[in-house]
Amino acid sequence: MLTDSEAAVAREVLIHGPLSRSALATRLHLSPASLTRLTRPLLDAGLLVERDDGGGPGSVGRPSRPLDLSPTAGTFVGVKLTGERLYLVTTDMRAQVIAAHESALADISPDAVATTIAGLVEAVSGVRGVGVALGGHVQGGVALDAPFLEWRNVPFAEMLAERLGIPVALENDVVALTDAERWFGVGRGIPGFAVVTIGAGVGLGLVVEGRTVRSPDAAHGTVGHLPLLADGPSCPQGHRGCADALLTTGALTARVSRDLGRTVGADDVFSLARDGEPTARAAIDDAGEALGILCALAANLSLQADIVLAGEATAIVDLARDRVDEALARVRPGGSTPVRVHVDRAGFSAWARGAAAVAIQAEMGRIPQTL
Repeated sequence: MLTDSEAAVAREVLIHGPLSRSALATRLHLSPASLTRLTRPLLDAGLLVERDDGGGPGSVGRPSRPLDLSPTAGTFVGVKLTGERLYLVTTDMRAQVIAAHESALADISPDAVATTIAGLVEAVSGVRGVGVALGGHVQGGVALDAPFLEWRNVPFAEMLAERLGIPVALENDVVALTDAERWFGVGRGIPGFAVVTIGAGVGLGLVVEGRTVRSPDAAHGTVGHLPLLADGPSCPQGHRGCADALLTTGALTARVSRDLGRTVGADDVFSLARDGEPTARAAIDDAGEALGILCALAANLSLQADIVLAGEATAIVDLARDRVDEALARVRPGGSTPVRVHVDRAGFSAWARGAAAVAIQAEMGRIPQTL
């Protein structure tokens, strides 16, 4: 097993590498001798390698040999589950997507889903770990309550690991996405930020002093019912003008479909708004205002001025940026740090990548034993 200090070195190179030894020692407040002691087992195990950057023409002195992850450090699979579909990505150890797959779930029973995932993973060579993310309350590899899948107290990580013979990590989808943004995404290098997700639902994640906040309440989507526009539409639970009623793809498609008298999908709503169709344009403008209010509230309540926006409905911020900025300025107190909105435009694949990031995190402490 990695010691805590060795794991810290490996994480730093994983997230910020390649790094010279001097830069790595400075970041971790280590002496050169201590760094040499800690990196030796990582190099011997093959997790880290020395890159020979040569120094270039005309350079003097000893060539730089920065530390980086080995290109053979491993392949990981991330899976995002909804009540209807499965989204799977294969990534390297920095959660860079190598391949992606999606398919419908004909049977959402735990056994059927585990069998489906196992078949897909077994077709990928060299997989070191699997991460699965779903909407709901997850603890210790058990889906305590996953309403979209109608699962309660399902030890899904264990079920899937038994089929595959490799480690499996299970996590709430918003927490997993927040971890991916912190380690590998647009939040990389930002010590504290809030993650606002908009798509099928509205979610909130939080990173404070470099750590993802984990809470059972992440499973309940409480942020979705924050009131944002007093005269807005109602969500299915009867909350008028809440985030769910204004920002979800379901709310947008229902509103525009009703007003146009025909069924449209989320992509249709965005395309129509882009073309200036009045009904879609009005829905997106309202969503933009609601999004600005939500981001300002997230910053005000979390005391984090950086907001990472993710999910399959991030087109709202591109189509209604003026409304977002106006609402941000109106709700954010004067004199406070301006809110910076960082948009992850990966869409739905970001959720599966988040699951892969959870698997990568879990693997960090096992690498010397399994290489």
